Amino acid sequence: MKTLFKNALVYLEGEFVNTPVLVENGKISSLSEPCCSFENIELINLESLYLLPGFIDIHTHGGFGVDVNNASVDGFEILSKFFASKGTTSYLASVLTDSRQKTLKILESVSEAMRSGITGANLLGAHLEGPFLSKEKKGVMPEEYLKPANKELFDEYFQSGVVKYITIAPETEGALDLIKAISPSLSVALGHSNANFSTAMKAIELGANASTHTFNAMRQLDRVEPGILGAVMASGIFNEIIADGRHVHPENVKMLYKLKGNKKLVAITDSIEAAGMPDGEYKLGINDVVLKGSDAFLKGTSSRAGSVLTMDNALKNLMAFLDISLEEAIPMLTQNPADLLGLNKGYIRIGYDADFTVLDKELNVVGTVIGGRANIKL
Repeated sequence: MKTLFKNALVYLEGEFVNTPVLVENGKISSLSEPCCSFENIELINLESLYLLPGFIDIHTHGGFGVDVNNASVDGFEILSKFFASKGTTSYLASVLTDSRQKTLKILESVSEAMRSGITGANLLGAHLEGPFLSKEKKGVMPEEYLKPANKELFDEYFQSGVVKYITIAPETEGALDLIKAISPSLSVALGHSNANFSTAMKAIELGANASTHTFNAMRQLDRVEPGILGAVMASGIFNEIIADGRHVHPENVKMLYKLKGNKKLVAITDSIEAAGMPDGEYKLGINDVVLKGSDAFLKGTSSRAGSVLTMDNALKNLMAFLDISLEEAIPMLTQNPADLLGLNKGYIRIGYDADFTVLDKELNVVGTVIGGRANIKL
């Protein structure tokens, strides 16, 4: 099956151009009109709309009433459709630190959902947020399940075949050895950490290539000890950022952007099952969470517990916080997460996966194209 997308403003290599995009068997096959015949080609006219690479969310715990740690295949179907409605075409299911038995069960659920052919956004695999994290910077992680770095336990999780990304605190016992051992096989982010500058830099030298929700749940800058925050800002690694205006002050996002530019920031939602839902009580792993307005907190505390951000709003927020153009903002939701994970996505290039987000002139999501399959409200 071939599909030709015509008359859109297409995001190519940092700018919008008016060019046709031909898709065949889920891949981008041409960026020009067919030379001879339109026979057996579906034509989709996207007059005056923006055609972008699809948004990729590498850090989300759920949404629309579905918690990753408790999700069934049907739950992932609901989640994938919800994400697609917000412009997300691919995502990693972030597993909150839990017991060994529960984590293995979650990974099996992710695997089963991937095999089942769920519709909506692509479920790419799992992000393990723990259990090798700092108790001092645990955030909402259940302390009883935090552990020193353990290659045997990691291997057990990795054998599921779905783990693509992991967050590790580099100062935990055995963490540097583990990072060195596993970084050739998957992306390693530093986070939930009280590490000093030198330890964090050593982890980066050994292969860590990202930081988890930068600024949050990590040792902050000090005049004589830059800490892990100083290391992840000063180095060339990717930096996740929650652009909801609550987890990180917009001026801090702006400062990070001035240091790293738009090629190293990765917009994430860190969303929980309360995203897209009314005020009420929800779950985040084993935690009880209360949503009021746009803020989610651990029940009975003032501790923030994930977000209700969606990627379409992250795009608008980044443009507003940083006073940048749509063209400048797009890489943080598309090519940067793709480059971080080594995906054949995130760009509109011949041979790449045909995953697109379609926006109107007000930057509202009109629809998505996922694996060449269009779901667009024209």
